Formats: sequence, structure tokens, C-alpha cells
Amino acid sequence: MNPDLSLLAATSDFLLLGLFVVIGLLLLAFFIFFAKYFSLWLQAYMSNAHIDPLTLIFMGLRQVNPRTIVDAKIMAVQAGVGTDPQTGITTRRLEAHFLAGGDVPRVIHAIVAAHRADIDLDFDRAAAIDLAGRDVLDAVRTSVYPKVIDCPDPGKSSKTTLSAVAKNGVELKIRARVTVRTNLSQLIGGATEETIVARVGEGIITSIGSSDDHLKVMENPDRISKAVLERGLDAHTAFEIVSIDIADIDIGENIGARLQADQAEADTRKAQALAEQRRANAIAHEQEMKAMVAENQAAVILAQAEVPLAMAQAFRDGNLETARQNGSR
Repeated sequence: MNPDLSLLAATSDFLLLGLFVVIGLLLLAFFIFFAKYFSLWLQAYMSNAHIDPLTLIFMGLRQVNPRTIVDAKIMAVQAGVGTDPQTGITTRRLEAHFLAGGDVPRVIHAIVAAHRADIDLDFDRAAAIDLAGRDVLDAVRTSVYPKVIDCPDPGKSSKTTLSAVAKNGVELKIRARVTVRTNLSQLIGGATEETIVARVGEGIITSIGSSDDHLKVMENPDRISKAVLERGLDAHTAFEIVSIDIADIDIGENIGARLQADQAEADTRKAQALAEQRRANAIAHEQEMKAMVAENQAAVILAQAEVPLAMAQAFRDGNLETARQNGSR
């Protein structure tokens, strides 16, 4: 047999074998795709959410859950949101948000809910809110259905009422309810519910403190609400205050009268202390006078004791007799 023909036959067999291997690999890949991704691709295709079959395979290689992306894309297309191929909800953007650790289904649910409620919320803002750690779906629901916050919040504070004192000294104990809705434009970086509760509590205490009489506050509790709302307490927060309602008002202590009584008692003690001090000073002065009298009496006695000594000295010196003669003359 011709060696050239044998080499040619061997080469042909090798090429044929390689072709069979390639065809087998393609068939295997097609089988894997058909078994794992065909149902997803068909579901997306029938839902007008066109996704390239190779994209589904690459998702698996990138550790992206294809089911999550396909369901999100179908939901967005069927809801009629994000259909712009450049700025809308594309497969690539969904994958990027998934790889960044975001909750893709929750973001799509939030966008659909905002679209139904005619709230301006695009994919970029929703994804940013989700990646910031905020619950974007709950934020949209709160925008549609405002929620009520107790002030003070019994779940986060041991106090159940706010305590404020009017100018006449009477304490009022108040419990308020604040209705808020989410401000999506300030949700990222905006203050939370705790700030709203603190600001509302401060505003209520300030409004009551500026009232001349507690009876005026009890007659018109809505004056407090209006005064607090006019202060713009929701600035730089993630919420917009819809209303502030005074749920309950109770009269506490008459702190002004108690303070006056305490002041009177303090003044009495001060006066008693001053009187005791004056009494002690008088007693000390009296003792000083007695000491001076005793000292003067001692001086008189000493002077009287010197008289006999002087007379004796005069007798000895003869001065006393001379004085008598001069006197008789």
C-alpha cells in the first residue's frame, strides 16, 4: 500500500474524529442549554422579554441566578416600566444590581408599585435606595399609604407621654400621633423616624411652654398641631409630615406652685439662718461687754489698792504731815 495514501487516510480519520468531537460538544452544550435554560428562554420569549440564549449561559458562568433575572425582566415588561433599551430595565443592569448584592425582585416590585401610584421612581434611584440598605418597596408603600408614628414611641422609650409646662406653671402630659409618608427624593441620606419623633416632641414642648395658660391649650389642641407643622420639622428627613394629631392630654402637677412653695421654704430657712446669726452675734457682743465690765472692775480694784500704799509712803516721807500744816495755815 502506498505510504502517502495511508498517511492521508489517517489524517482524514483524525479530522473526522475531531469533527465528531466538536459536534458532540456542541450537541452536549445544546442539550445542557435545552435542559437548563430553554424553559427560561421560552418563557422570556413568550413574554416579550427578549433575552439572548447565550446571555443565559453567561449568567450561569458569572454566578448570577438566571431565574431571578428572567422573572424580574418579565415583570417589568408586563408592567410596562423600563422599556427603553438604553435607560430602561435591561438585562445587563439587572445583572449588575444582582452582582452588587441588591434585591432585584424587590426593586422591580417597588418600581411597578410606584408606576401604578403615579410616583416618579426610576431604576437607578430604586437600585441606589436598595443598595443603601433601605427597604425600597416599603418606602413606596409608605408613600402610597402613609403610616402613623406614636410620639413618644412606646416601643423605643420608657415614657408614654410628653411632659410640658405652660407659663402658669401647670404641667400637661401629651401623647401625639404623627402621620408621615416617604419622601423618595430624600430617602438616601435623610433622617429616620427617630428624628421625626424627636423634632415633633421638641415642637410640642416649645408650643406648650410659650402658652400663657394651660387651659388655652386644652381648649384648642389643634393650635399645637398647627404651630408644630409650621416649623417645617420634616426638613432633611426621609419623610414628609402629613399631619400631627394630639391623641390625649392630661393635667399633671402644678409645678409652678410647687416651685413657689419650695422657694418660700428656702426663703424661710434663709431668714431663720440670718436671725440665728444675728442672735449669735448679739450673744457674742454681750459676752464681750461683760468681759469689759469685769476688766474695768478689776482696774478699779487695783486703783483702790494703790491708795493705802500711797498714804503709807506719804507718812514715811513726812509729806502727809507737811500737807496738814500747810492746810491749817
